[in-house]
Amino acid sequence: MKNPEISICNSLDDVRSNIDRIDRQIVALLAERGGYVKQAAKFKKSTDDVRAPQRVEQVISKVVALAGELSANTDITEQVYRAMISGFINAELAEHAALQNTVGGP
Repeated sequence: MKNPEISICNSLDDVRSNIDRIDRQIVALLAERGGYVKQAAKFKKSTDDVRAPQRVEQVISKVVALAGELSANTDITEQVYRAMISGFINAELAEHAALQNTVGGP
């Protein structure tokens, strides 16, 4: 896999502009990922299925390896993914609970 191409910046404003551009892309990808996480809740039978610690570790291993291939900081990648996954698990637990309430509703 090819490393991302980093532009040479001539000022702090150039650096910040590139970081802002990347942040927009990251947030858009988080929104997309969140949409899939929300859908996943309807396929899971229990909160244990939502938490899925073995899947979490599988994802962490995959992204840490990818970070190594792309010369990204593997420690930062792992920390970011653990925090992100934790947030998505909390959102998915809420979605799962809401779905359970509508299934067993009045």
